[in-house]
Amino acid sequence: MEIFERKTDMILDVIVEDKLKKLPVHKSVISEEEMKRQALASTRKSISFYDALSKDGLSIIGEFKKASPSHGTMDNKINLRERIKQYSESADAISCLTEEDHFNGSVEYLKEIRQMTTLPIIRKDFIIDPYQVYEAKVIGADAILLIAAILDDNKFKELYDLAYSLGLDVLCEVHDEEEMQRMLNLDVKIIGINNRNLKTFEIDLNTTKRLADMVTDDMRKSGKLLVSESGVQDSQDVAVLAHSNADALLIGTVLMEAESPVNLIREYKDVYNLSKK
Repeated sequence: MEIFERKTDMILDVIVEDKLKKLPVHKSVISEEEMKRQALASTRKSISFYDALSKDGLSIIGEFKKASPSHGTMDNKINLRERIKQYSESADAISCLTEEDHFNGSVEYLKEIRQMTTLPIIRKDFIIDPYQVYEAKVIGADAILLIAAILDDNKFKELYDLAYSLGLDVLCEVHDEEEMQRMLNLDVKIIGINNRNLKTFEIDLNTTKRLADMVTDDMRKSGKLLVSESGVQDSQDVAVLAHSNADALLIGTVLMEAESPVNLIREYKDVYNLSKK
């Protein structure tokens, strides 16, 4: 299966290659036909990820991940149940990493979190195959992440349309102007702008502002949402991002390593709103 429209950077290549190796293993446990059957038979009504991000003021997506290639293993100070309790009290949605080899993720984590919260949950993974979309529905996700850098337009549209047919929202991740233009051409609903350079892992918060400027006022009025991803370390970063007009921030490491995510999220929302005045 050819999924690359152009050569991506090394880390993405490695992650996708590992994903291609893992997929047959998962399909040997639960076949694609059975996973599709379970997804189509599911009677669970999705909680709207879109609605959670579109309400007035800043929305925050609190992430759960065990590790990342750029950071290493997370220094967790509270357990999963306490973290999700605090997210439920202060965040607007939850992101759960399910990628196994590089983020120590698991679909089992998402299943656990689903039982702990009524917030919408996005399955954050390197999704390249319909099987993973069906699986997202089965395990209780309300949305999935699709990464423009690893999918050509045809494959992207196939997975995007499949997700919405199952009642799942899609966060469409871009890293540069070319990818942003592709998503605008495809008229996607929710665009995530990753501030991390995937070749160097360096963070540039101005990436959000630069790419957000490509989204016209008419596009925003029609309902297109912008999410700024990666790079928030403190309130000063949130103040910078407030000027990008992002509807939501997806925050991982700093919340994962906080003793009190609930206080940090509330602080970030206050800072964002004050910076907008």
